[in-house]
Amino acid sequence: MKYRIEKDTMGEVQVPADKYWGAQTERSRNNFKIGPAASMPKEIIEGFAYLKKAAAYANYDLGVLPIEKRDAIAAVCDEILEGKLDDQFPLVIWQTGSGTQSNMNVNEVIANRAQVLKCFEIGEGEQFIKANDDVNKSQSSNDTFPTGMHIAAYKMVVETTIPGVEKLHATLAKKAAEYKDVVKIGRTHLMDATPLTLGQEISGYAAQLAFGLKALKNTLAHLSEIALGGTAVGTGLNTPKGYDVKVAEYIAKFTKHPFITAENKFEALAAHDAIVETHGALKQLAVSLNKIANDVRMLASGPRSGIGEIHIPENEPGSSIMPGKVNPTQCEALTMVCAQVIGNDMAIAVGGMQGHYELNVFKPVMAANFLQSAQLLGDACVSFDEHCAQGIEPNHKRIKELVDNSLMLVTALNTKIGYYKAAEIAQTAHKNGTTLKEEAVRLGYVTPEDFDAWVKPEDMV
Repeated sequence: MKYRIEKDTMGEVQVPADKYWGAQTERSRNNFKIGPAASMPKEIIEGFAYLKKAAAYANYDLGVLPIEKRDAIAAVCDEILEGKLDDQFPLVIWQTGSGTQSNMNVNEVIANRAQVLKCFEIGEGEQFIKANDDVNKSQSSNDTFPTGMHIAAYKMVVETTIPGVEKLHATLAKKAAEYKDVVKIGRTHLMDATPLTLGQEISGYAAQLAFGLKALKNTLAHLSEIALGGTAVGTGLNTPKGYDVKVAEYIAKFTKHPFITAENKFEALAAHDAIVETHGALKQLAVSLNKIANDVRMLASGPRSGIGEIHIPENEPGSSIMPGKVNPTQCEALTMVCAQVIGNDMAIAVGGMQGHYELNVFKPVMAANFLQSAQLLGDACVSFDEHCAQGIEPNHKRIKELVDNSLMLVTALNTKIGYYKAAEIAQTAHKNGTTLKEEAVRLGYVTPEDFDAWVKPEDMV
């Protein structure tokens, strides 16, 4: 492999000749060889591209950057957003907690790529654009990384998570209406309870997702606030007047999302409560989805030796040894996603605690965990919807069998003969293996005609 020499304030470093990154990127690449699959998320790099382009435009408007440098920076940022430079960002999550190396990775790639676009060799004579002086103008790693975090997190939630959850919610709401008259037995404590309809049961799932979506959307206002303009500690040192507002306006324009400058830059750098808050809403959705998926797989259990009240799609063979076995794989995948999201929430909570004085130093791990959760939930909801929820159908024969055999129908007699006589009927029927009607009549508490008139599952929902 051929190398070239790059310099930073610590001296010279050999860098692969075919790469655009520079000395600081190479130092980080060599110093943090941690984890086989721990690359900085692409969404964070794209967030940087948006903010670097916006910063160049704001700096030009405010008279501190020439137009030719603005356009060169913007051109490279557009290449990053188009995915043309994906192999130029080799750094991992496990680096400095401020994300300084990733900020410099982006700065160096933009500067060196701009040099090439201007038909210069990298490192040839005076740099056309300098990583620190031009690409990083009016910025610090301390305000660029949290800005990149918010851009990436907001976009992922709005473009992936919310649409995925809304898709599944719509299907469940439709199923709730479709099966509103299918009377089935209810269960509490995993034991038989009074009847309800399948539609009512599914409506609970739809309501859970509706509540979760509302909570998630309510966090977006805080997440839309960006730190850019705070520079090193939140004071805005080395920025031209009005820069923070203008750069936020450009980010909003380029991303087509309503980003605004953070009201308090000290909070934006030293704490990441918006990330903690929004991920808390993602965790809430994970808790809801875990309940829904577990209910579906238990209701579909069997097909002959379980509950079997609903049919779900049969998507693939379920066993390498048991012929014909089919498993609730979408339920299993969704609950595993929920477990991951709930685990990620703990890492984010711990990360949120690491704001020491003017800077939080757990930014990369918080960003990576957030983005994983947001994408997993959105993708898993779409998968569960398309390959499971849309195909849910009631097993009418099994539902009727279980309703007719339920001891808890005796609850309808409470107001007629009292709780204690009704309990005696249920306990005796269970002990003798007989029906409620048989024991109610034998014990002399009701007539056959009264039992038929009073114990109607369809009237108990």
